[in-house]
Amino acid sequence: MSKIILASMLLSSPVFAQWQAGVAKADITPTEPVPLAGYGGKTRMSKEIIHPIWLKALAIKDSKGETSVLVTADLVGLSNKMVALIAGSAMEKYRIPRERLILNTSHNHSCPVTEDVLWIYYELTPEEVAAKDRYTAMVYKRYDEVISNALKNLEPAELHYEQGLAGIAVNRRRSRGPETRAFGGQVDQDVPVITVRSDNELKAVLFGYSCHTTALGGLSINGDYAGFAQLELERSNPGSLAMFVQNCGGDANPLPRIRGNDEEATKLASMYGSILAESVRQVIAAPMKPLTGPLTAVIGETELFLQPGLPLAELKKQLPGLSGMTKREVEHQIGQYEKQGAPPDRVKYPIQVWRFGTDFTFIALTGETVVDYSLKFKGLYGWNDTWVFGYNNDLLSYVPSLRVLKEGGYEGDSGMAEYGHRAPYTKTVEKQISKKVAELVKKSRE
Repeated sequence: MSKIILASMLLSSPVFAQWQAGVAKADITPTEPVPLAGYGGKTRMSKEIIHPIWLKALAIKDSKGETSVLVTADLVGLSNKMVALIAGSAMEKYRIPRERLILNTSHNHSCPVTEDVLWIYYELTPEEVAAKDRYTAMVYKRYDEVISNALKNLEPAELHYEQGLAGIAVNRRRSRGPETRAFGGQVDQDVPVITVRSDNELKAVLFGYSCHTTALGGLSINGDYAGFAQLELERSNPGSLAMFVQNCGGDANPLPRIRGNDEEATKLASMYGSILAESVRQVIAAPMKPLTGPLTAVIGETELFLQPGLPLAELKKQLPGLSGMTKREVEHQIGQYEKQGAPPDRVKYPIQVWRFGTDFTFIALTGETVVDYSLKFKGLYGWNDTWVFGYNNDLLSYVPSLRVLKEGGYEGDSGMAEYGHRAPYTKTVEKQISKKVAELVKKSRE
């Protein structure tokens, strides 16, 4: 059969004709020592680079001519300011509407601090602030480049989906000492995978997992276990791009972990990456389901309400005995009383849903969502055709389920102040999110 006839057959295939897809990556490895993100306490300055870190983009154009872009990042998170600038530029330069741009971060704890993300965590010197600002400026530039290049690379493509399993995640609420033993041990060990093929060649593999990227905690730049997994998949599939999506890993860690020995910890993180990569390899080696179009994209917003915080007088009473992050948390709340009359009683919570044809759904949540949301929404909308992921948009807080909120602990209670919030969420948190997800899923199916 001639190549011309074969190409004609491929282009006339119903599945192949559904899509154009383009991928690109941009190196965001710092070129100087920078303050490291993710862990509170004394500022960590980077001393070495284990492997580069990246932004990666997948652009998808459906049969109706609508273009959608998913960008993944080896970063700890984004802030509202960063999201607004990146999304605004994508709309202005490339006409990508907000509902068709998903910005996901791996929640990597071995990357530089950027802009105002987790700003309460860090006490930076003027020189460290300058290094952070130089790095942030480079990241903004790379976001623009990676989106632009993915769009330039659009070509006819096939998309397929399936999922595997990997036993890396452990529910960290149960593993943090005797006081947590009564907590549940829920995890989501599914590994959802989408492949992008053009002319029968693997161009990209998109894969996800629900687990903190915290196998490493030293002074090196790297992508943690997710970075190692991407490297291994790209080595075993030359010419393809591997993209990691952080799912709902707010209450999960890769365990066991090694502290105090960077060399051994790196070996362990690499091993976790190999396990995850092998799961992906097994998925793409077996039959996968074709994804059909068009791609319907919707976005909506709900509000998550906060419990009452401490009164101003009590905060001022506590302040003289505090130091470090706790002092910054209290100073922030005092400042909100003085400038705004009181700390805000709610936060805005955006949610995105992408519907591929009639068979497959992305549910993209904001913040550090706990695993209950992944399990709940897959149960409601389809275990085998729904991909739920958090760590999109603003890294606004941990987002507990009602169960986690009632249990208390770090993800339900004490972790809120370091994000700048006056108190934990109210008991309506899961109800508010579930209601908005239901509205958006319904809308995407109309």
